[in-house]
Amino acid sequence: MNLLYANDRPGEYPQSLYAATRDRLDPFPRLKGETRADVAVIGGGYTGLSAALHLAQAGMDVVLLEAHRVGFGASGRNGGQIGSGQRQEVDWLEKQLGRDMARRLWTIGEDAKALVRDLARASGVPFHSGVAHAVRNAAEIDHARRLSDLLASHYDYDQVEVMDRDAFRAMVPSNAYVGGDLDHGAGHLHPLNLALGIARIAAGAGARIHEMTHVHHIKHAKKADEKTVLRCDTGRVICDHLIVAGNGYLGDLDAGVAARVMPINNYIVATEPLGDRAVGVLTRNVAVADTKFVVNYWRLSDDKRLIFGGGETLRYRFPRDIRATVRPHLLSVYPGLKDIELTHAWGGTLAITRSRMPHFARPASNCLSAGGYSGHGVALATLAGRMMADAVRGQAEGFDTMAAVGAKRFPGGAALRPPLLALGMGWFALRDRLGW
Repeated sequence: MNLLYANDRPGEYPQSLYAATRDRLDPFPRLKGETRADVAVIGGGYTGLSAALHLAQAGMDVVLLEAHRVGFGASGRNGGQIGSGQRQEVDWLEKQLGRDMARRLWTIGEDAKALVRDLARASGVPFHSGVAHAVRNAAEIDHARRLSDLLASHYDYDQVEVMDRDAFRAMVPSNAYVGGDLDHGAGHLHPLNLALGIARIAAGAGARIHEMTHVHHIKHAKKADEKTVLRCDTGRVICDHLIVAGNGYLGDLDAGVAARVMPINNYIVATEPLGDRAVGVLTRNVAVADTKFVVNYWRLSDDKRLIFGGGETLRYRFPRDIRATVRPHLLSVYPGLKDIELTHAWGGTLAITRSRMPHFARPASNCLSAGGYSGHGVALATLAGRMMADAVRGQAEGFDTMAAVGAKRFPGGAALRPPLLALGMGWFALRDRLGW
């Protein structure tokens, strides 16, 4: 079953709060017949849109192909949080890769945040500063303090404020946590409007964007004088360079990438406007994520709705009742909201890697791919697009740094990868429930 069509109507955004409050952007035309381009981009999320934008701004002829609508996938459905650094913390990166590499990866993460801020500003999308991390035990508080000290002393980053129980609960009024920290340099925004804004700017720069255009086959160039050919439902594209930005919706377009990038489904709900009760959820306009393996994450919308994400599955199909899937996670943090109506509920497909670090690769001599952002993709996916645009133009330092991290294959082959991963994730979910 193709995840592009497993849970959604062709060409329609999900019934999310984001889709209901999105900025207007007229549909882009479907590809018809044959066209040629310097660069073809598969996927209209942050990665593909950013690549198309930066290629077009550099004067290259670029065609972007999206099977549904721009921002249709994880880019338009996520929690809207822009975190610092990489998905893995710098102490983990130092242990696995050494401090020099960890510093390079931290700098890349900071560049990614800056790029999102710039694109949000250019798109008229408000960027709200502050992401809090809610911790569940004293050991995690100690780790937060050590990490804050490490960032300040070796990474020149003094934006993380560690909070004890009382200070944290004054900001996040929940009894589920013993404290946490607040990253003043991180932030949150309307994720779908960011994608739509990048698409608008890319099109204005000359990128040719085609929606409702499903790429179902890639014929890579085998020789230096050959072109890459993409076959679509309604035409084909002949190009010199290819950027693959399908992430969790890649399917079987590239088996090598698919072996290292696993799609998983995640779910979000939005409540009715909370009015005066909003201060019982958050007293400051920050986003929050906790330290569970299956992360809970939340923030308030501009009209004081709680947007809360929680729960993951590895099945192709979303659950029949997403509200029922997410509600227990929400009530574990805010039991006093049991009477609140959940007005919107939606799912989305993201992609993870075994290490939770992104997978950057060269599937063919003139092809670049990036994905597997593992829940840390708003900033990194956007920068990945720019990195691949730079690499196409011969400036591959950033891309090669990320590619050097590497990504191991998931064990078991295509048939066994999902059940084996489900077993592993089930174990960590059990630990979450037991508080280990």
